[in-house]
Amino acid sequence: MSQIVKTRRRYDSRRRRDQAAQTRRDIVAAADGLFRARGYSGTSMPTIAAEAGVVVETIYRAFGSKAGLFKAVVEAAVAGGAVRAETPPEDRPAIRAVIEEMDPRRQLELYAATQPGIHRRAGPLNRALAGGAATDPELRVLLLELEAQRLAGLGRMAALLAERGALRADLPVDEARDIIWTLCSPAVYDLLVVDRGWTSKRYRDWLASALARELLDP
Repeated sequence: MSQIVKTRRRYDSRRRRDQAAQTRRDIVAAADGLFRARGYSGTSMPTIAAEAGVVVETIYRAFGSKAGLFKAVVEAAVAGGAVRAETPPEDRPAIRAVIEEMDPRRQLELYAATQPGIHRRAGPLNRALAGGAATDPELRVLLLELEAQRLAGLGRMAALLAERGALRADLPVDEARDIIWTLCSPAVYDLLVVDRGWTSKRYRDWLASALARELLDP
């Protein structure tokens, strides 16, 4: 009897975790659509709750604040969905392929290939965040936090190139990190693709070439 009870408790616990995870994904999906359609300031928490089919308190318990929810929405857009966002970046197939590629030029090509999709998905949210951060202190903190995360991730990429002896001999790792951070920034994508009308392929190919030219030994 005790074994049956223990098994049932484990099952119930797993089911509750699965339900909570699905509720979180539903909230992120609802918020994503509303933030894109109405902007950050034009989207209220009660509206998000109604769209997701939950009460407002559920959102606060899951994300802490409206800014915390917006962060989850941005991270889901970058990852390619709320489910993927639950996986560490290094365990996602595209990033895993970049890490495991031993040829540095091919490695940079693979990384450049991930960027058009990321910027296309997250671009409207990043632009809303940058605009809102000018007047909203909470969004300003969030913008700095997300940029710090991006910088740290690209620092690991620069360190990996250095460990494999691929970086230019005169290029410190932190400077290499800053170059990748700049070239792969949403701002550069917006300038070339959104403002100047480059195709995703042209941007991807330029980015791969520019990264190789700036980072690698000839």
